[in-house]
Amino acid sequence: MSTLFTKIINGEIPGEFVKRTDELVAIQDIDPKAPTHVLIIPVREIPTPNDLKPGDAELVGKMVLMARDIAKERGFAEDGYRLVLNCNEHGGQSVPHIHLHLLGGRQMNWPPG
Repeated sequence: MSTLFTKIINGEIPGEFVKRTDELVAIQDIDPKAPTHVLIIPVREIPTPNDLKPGDAELVGKMVLMARDIAKERGFAEDGYRLVLNCNEHGGQSVPHIHLHLLGGRQMNWPPG
């Protein structure tokens, strides 16, 4: 079964791409919580962070580095930004395909609202 994100990655449904590599894509979030809200998603389906294997450490690192690069390109890296990786329903994960949220362009408060 393909996830919503796999369908976007494969061009079956539209998505606004920000960046793309062989391993990762970055797309605009359709329900942004900040002026910049980008999702960094592995091309390979990994349902939740609980499903990550030791061999996935480099992939997760690449997700963080892509988020950093987008923050620099958008001009808010020095001001700061938030990275969020949700896990399962109680953690706020709505699509069973891991994805890193990059939120920036405004002051982030804690706890999030």
